[in-house]
Amino acid sequence: MRSSSGLRADDSAMADVDALVAAARAGDARAIGKLISLVEDDDDAVPAALQALGASRGEIPYVLGITGPPGAGKSTTTSALIAHWRAAGKRVAVLAVDPSSPFTGGALLGDRVRMQAHFTDTSVFIRSMASRGHLGGLSAATPQAVRVLESCGFDVVLVETVGVGQAEVDIAAMADTTVVLLAPGMGDGVQAAKAGILEVADILAVNKADRDGADDTIRELRHMLTTVSDREPGQWRPPVVRTVATAEGGVAELVEAIDKHRAWLSSSDEGGRRKLARAAHEIAVLANGLLTQRFGLQVGDPRLIALAERVVAGKLDIHSAAREIVGDLE
Repeated sequence: MRSSSGLRADDSAMADVDALVAAARAGDARAIGKLISLVEDDDDAVPAALQALGASRGEIPYVLGITGPPGAGKSTTTSALIAHWRAAGKRVAVLAVDPSSPFTGGALLGDRVRMQAHFTDTSVFIRSMASRGHLGGLSAATPQAVRVLESCGFDVVLVETVGVGQAEVDIAAMADTTVVLLAPGMGDGVQAAKAGILEVADILAVNKADRDGADDTIRELRHMLTTVSDREPGQWRPPVVRTVATAEGGVAELVEAIDKHRAWLSSSDEGGRRKLARAAHEIAVLANGLLTQRFGLQVGDPRLIALAERVVAGKLDIHSAAREIVGDLE
């Protein structure tokens, strides 16, 4: 049987997977891109590929999440950070997660255009991924794509997400450090707190800080941090950094804040705790997906329809219906 990529799920396909992994580990951008495509397509070859990558993985790179509302300058900031780390001789990978259209399922995937200065740099890998309607600001395949990049010799993996809001906080569960980017005029600190921004952020950056209202935004955010923070002594307190990414203004200060957070993670138990939580989250997501595939529960399943009819008729409540279907599957 052939999978969506054309690789066969048998012993001969294993040789193809091993060759693809070897090429990706050697820095072949096309091989890396193909591995990520396999992940996006939930290809039959993914488990074997991830197993081979994990067996050959060296030092785990640093994962930086960048999120914030549309128009805050995430891609411009990402480009400036790439330039900084490349100047330091680091290999950098970027996953830019774009929103999918609810009508076509397609995505704009426009972040590559804004990072075109790095197109010809063989030490930079940039990949856009469609969220495909997945809540949390990330594609469901993003964690596995990060695993691929972690095993391909990159020093830093940047994950840029769509928007930020009450449902879009997955990035905090998978990044070592999360930078939340805001801009003047995009809402006050109270709205930021309601959206969960203060809980998500390890670092808050007010971009486009040369605009009117930047000082007010910074002041409001700092005030909100002091009023809602319940952190114990020794815990990390998110700084508020001023940036103008289009002119590389404040990028050095942002990098300094990132380095300080990275050092704090290394000197505390938080770094290890986050890695464990991230792995547990990924396992749970994959396990739930496998269970769904195994039991074949779809919205149109006759068992679900029969229960739904009883619920609509007022003969059964939702929770009892859910327990009944689970009992049938056990």
